[in-house]
Amino acid sequence: MAAHIQMSPWALISMISHFAAAFIIVISASVVITRRARYGMAGDAVAATVVATAIWCIVATATGPASILAALAEAGRNLACIFAVYRLFECDGRHAKVAPVRPVIASLGFVAFLSCFLAIMELRMGIDLSRNLPVFQFDVLLRLLVAIGGLVLVHNLYVGTTVESRRALRWPAGGLALIWGFELNFYTIAYLSGHWPEELAPIRGPIAAAFGILLAFGASKRSDDLRFRPSRAVTFQSVSLLLIGAYLVGMVAIAKWIAFSGGNFARLLQFGFLIAATSIAIIVLPSQKLRGWLRVTLHKHLFQHRYDYRAEWLRFTRTMGRVGDFEHPLQDRVVQAIADITDSPAGVLLSPNEAGELELAARWQWPTAEVPATAMGADAVAFLQRQGFIVDLDDVRAGKDYQGEMAIVPDWLRDESRAWALVPLIHYDRLVGVVALARPPHKRKLDWEDFDLLRVVAQQLASYLAEHASQQALAEASRFDDFSRRIAFVMHDIKNLASQLSLLAHNAERHAENPAFRVDMLITLRNSADKLNALIARLSRYGTGTVEQIGQVRADLIVESVAAQFKARHNVIANAPRECTIAANAETLEQVLVHLVQNAIDASPPDAPVFIGVTSDGISGLIEVLDSGSGMSPEFVRTRLFRPFVSSKPGGFGIGAYEARELVRAMNGRLEVESREGLGSRFVIRLPVHAASDIIQNIGNNGQKVA
Repeated sequence: MAAHIQMSPWALISMISHFAAAFIIVISASVVITRRARYGMAGDAVAATVVATAIWCIVATATGPASILAALAEAGRNLACIFAVYRLFECDGRHAKVAPVRPVIASLGFVAFLSCFLAIMELRMGIDLSRNLPVFQFDVLLRLLVAIGGLVLVHNLYVGTTVESRRALRWPAGGLALIWGFELNFYTIAYLSGHWPEELAPIRGPIAAAFGILLAFGASKRSDDLRFRPSRAVTFQSVSLLLIGAYLVGMVAIAKWIAFSGGNFARLLQFGFLIAATSIAIIVLPSQKLRGWLRVTLHKHLFQHRYDYRAEWLRFTRTMGRVGDFEHPLQDRVVQAIADITDSPAGVLLSPNEAGELELAARWQWPTAEVPATAMGADAVAFLQRQGFIVDLDDVRAGKDYQGEMAIVPDWLRDESRAWALVPLIHYDRLVGVVALARPPHKRKLDWEDFDLLRVVAQQLASYLAEHASQQALAEASRFDDFSRRIAFVMHDIKNLASQLSLLAHNAERHAENPAFRVDMLITLRNSADKLNALIARLSRYGTGTVEQIGQVRADLIVESVAAQFKARHNVIANAPRECTIAANAETLEQVLVHLVQNAIDASPPDAPVFIGVTSDGISGLIEVLDSGSGMSPEFVRTRLFRPFVSSKPGGFGIGAYEARELVRAMNGRLEVESREGLGSRFVIRLPVHAASDIIQNIGNNGQKVA
């Protein structure tokens, strides 16, 4: 009774834990014995191992885990475990092929027998030889050798087997690795400290209980379906917590070592170490690069696949399904959806224009990317549309050319150090966009799994963009239909008014008594009739894109005339240093320029000049309208500037820019726009010079015939 009263708290806890473990293992042993056929030829050996473990727990509960009888029972358990490993090798048929197996098993059996013999000697002599430090360390060393050799055997047993055999071996291999792995650390501490670590002894009970439970699971009929499938989020958080815990343990250990060995400067050294360790933690732990490296490492080594496809698809759906006034436009969300997959911090979307070239459509968290007006040429569109090839820009910079992608990557992408990959968005063999991704915080190489997932997501995003474009086209057609109906009524009324005015003028010629009045009335009425007829003709051309007559036009003279019209209201500067004759319609060109100059004036401060310039590149005449006003965003230029019925001016009709572009197209030209918010805008009217107009017209006609 007195011995029980003097029992230390750790010994009491150890006794309770071993008793609970013995109870669990006895139940597990009954399961394993009745279903040992699940382990094949090794069934009896595995059942004997569980029984030996149960006996060891019972003995440790009755006499204490550090007693001689407990050591004897532990040695018997180790012999049973070693024999079970050998029988498991026989089940797989490798005991005859793996030559080192039998000598290692024999050596381990001999070491376990020595440990058993040492315990028997202590028991027969009735003395505790462990009180002698060399003898204690020799005994612990024997147990360490068994643990190390056992772990080596378990590793070879599991790693060297086939995939089919692993399903049956994972449970006994996991249980044996758990027991011997803990004892490796347990006896290492005992050997270094020179005494029994009673604070860690209570943990041996739960470890033994877990061993019995694992073997019972292995004997279950449902063992093939039992798998540990932690989510990537749980794994990442768990490993992060383990790393933080290891960091804290390391801090405590080093602080203790400094306290013991620091002498008179111990406190000063501890204080300095605390400041240094805290500073490192504050700088390193929140680092996105460190987190990215940890995430990539875990996905690479802990999971069969890099991506959790269910989580990635749910995130993709949430990103693309967000709606509301405060959400990003669809084009921005397209870039974000594909960038989130590869942990890219930014990206840009390039879309084909009417000329078949790629231009900036949207940018997501990448304001510093210098994207030119023509981001990629028509040859790049043809290549990406034909190949569907995801371009690794690091390979391009390194000079690797797999399918000819080096020829289509422009210089601005090569020079942009953050640019990492080009992902084409293809919908029914038609390129609807290209996403340029920025480099992730943790540098890594794109592999086959990245390419497969990016292709699937790119196809889905292409369908989103194609559907959005179709909806916009349908809405625009509907509004055009409504606009046409309204204009039909307006034209009817104006035509009636013009007829009435013409009739009035005709009657006044015969009945007016005052010759002077008659002359004035005739002039006024005829001017009004002419203006109304001109309005009818202009309204009739909306949406048709036709121009009455194209001939030789002096672009320099038109520019000077338009600048003179605005001279009294704003400082409009014309720069036409030499003659430039183009193929156009003078009235139509003047109408377009008046609209563009008026827009530039509206967007500019009162004291900021607007420039109109004329140049030529030999084939085309270029008329530029340049201002330093408020500018426009790429999203506005791409989606709203040339859309009819969309106006940023109060009371504006929203058809001027659309009409200007259509009129320029009708003259076989192009209207180009470059704009930066806060810097200004540059509109360029590109029309063929008169000498080359016939050649350009013939090329266009031949292209239409081929199409």
